Amino acid sequence: MTETAAPQEQTAPLFNIEKLYVKDLSLEIPGAPAIFLKRENPKIDLQLQTKAGAVEEGVYEVEVMVTVTATLEEKDQVMFLIEAKQAGIFQVRNMPPQEMETVLAVVCPNILYPYLREVVSDLAVRGGFAPVLLNPINFDAIYQQQKQQAQAQQEAAAVKH
Repeated sequence: MTETAAPQEQTAPLFNIEKLYVKDLSLEIPGAPAIFLKRENPKIDLQLQTKAGAVEEGVYEVEVMVTVTATLEEKDQVMFLIEAKQAGIFQVRNMPPQEMETVLAVVCPNILYPYLREVVSDLAVRGGFAPVLLNPINFDAIYQQQKQQAQAQQEAAAVKH
């Protein structure tokens, strides 16, 4: 029985979280200390990106990066700027390419994002501001939208040729 079990184990899909960490973190308060005397609520602008790459065979690093810019209406004055990059090392083996793409673009960012939300909120508070509560993100919807855009671009390119 063990002779047939060993080859099966080698081809079974494997997913492990090896390490989760803050890869980069920055807080800028260009108008300090005067900015702390302002009483108006800032407008929050959020930019989010994900990135995945192989570290070695079957091991990948996935990053979720966010830039949060809080500006005041008055002269578009920047109240604060937070840039944070939450990363993880994941072991992913024996997955078909389509599933692998989904794991790296959806599953891993879904694991990392709650940590990133906490880091951003904590950094805003440590900077002397109210917590920044980032809304949940549907990485599956983003992934599907990106795939549709890529497919549309391919089809448009094929029509030109």
